[in-house]
Amino acid sequence: MKGAFCVNYANIKYCDIANGEGVRTSLFVSGCRRRCKDCFNAVAWDFTYGQPFDKAARNAILGSLAPDYIDGLTLLGGEPFEPENQRALVPFLHDVRVLYPHKTIWCYTGNSYETELLQPGHARCEVTDEMLGLIDVLVDGEFLCEEKDITLRFRGSGNQRIIDLNKTRAAGHVVLWQDDPLFADHKM
Repeated sequence: MKGAFCVNYANIKYCDIANGEGVRTSLFVSGCRRRCKDCFNAVAWDFTYGQPFDKAARNAILGSLAPDYIDGLTLLGGEPFEPENQRALVPFLHDVRVLYPHKTIWCYTGNSYETELLQPGHARCEVTDEMLGLIDVLVDGEFLCEEKDITLRFRGSGNQRIIDLNKTRAAGHVVLWQDDPLFADHKM
């Protein structure tokens, strides 16, 4: 990959059903400066943790997305929106889009969409808008242990939102992702 940035990943989960709709491949990047209290993946805060996100890792993920039963890719962390992670992920996400235009890309971030990703701050860099443009669904917001709720689908605390970025871009304001009605009213 031309102009590749060297980052690490903490884990890759194939056939993951916990981190987005359907069956997915999930990439957990290393590096997070936010360090949420009671983070489920604190080991991935360290930017040097894990393995290099090299050509072999990228190709393994791309290959894993090929079967029809795989609905897409999910990015988690660590923090995908750390600037150094964004720079490495954007070219990779372009490859995913070219090879699998009908598969969805979900991304989890501790950042708030409106105040930390769209406004100047620690998460914004020269590729942030491009990365947001490649993502279909964004789960935003810091994990807050006082709002932890295990009955929520695809998120850990009640303050976190699941944003449909395609509909948000079209509407010009935040539009929340709508779950399948079968699950939307489910109470545990």
